[in-house]
Amino acid sequence: MRNCLNRVTTSGLVWLALSVVILIIDRYSKVWMLDHLTLGEPLILLPFLNLTLAYNTGAAFSFLNSASGWQHFVLGGLALVVATYILIWLARSPRQQYWQNIALCLIFAGALGNAWDRILYSHVIDFINFHLGDWHFAIFNVADSAICVGAFMLILKWMKQGK
Repeated sequence: MRNCLNRVTTSGLVWLALSVVILIIDRYSKVWMLDHLTLGEPLILLPFLNLTLAYNTGAAFSFLNSASGWQHFVLGGLALVVATYILIWLARSPRQQYWQNIALCLIFAGALGNAWDRILYSHVIDFINFHLGDWHFAIFNVADSAICVGAFMLILKWMKQGK
């Protein structure tokens, strides 16, 4: 038992504090947006950045947004499966693999943050709206950002390794 505990405390799980911080920022930002914004009405911050409350019942870039409702269960379940897989990966990862463990914790937090929304609201709360003139990028949130940054970090790591 002691060897098992020692393995966990020296593994990549020590990085989970980062996931907790990201989850707190994600939850707080979404609750703040729900309390202070009106659905679909932009709050202009900069000439290229608005806060615009939007509900996404689909996946990234509103893929499956107009499906009949089955996507809530599939996407929520997929997020929980991915989070479980990442948790196992982190538990087996040496603490010294900083770049990989940070990337995994970002993806883990993002997956849980969006799954939390799906469970509570049957949609994901999005609010960050970048645009250039009339062209708007997909509206997203902190969890989406964490997933994208984490995935990009893993891709860079794998490219550097030549795999």
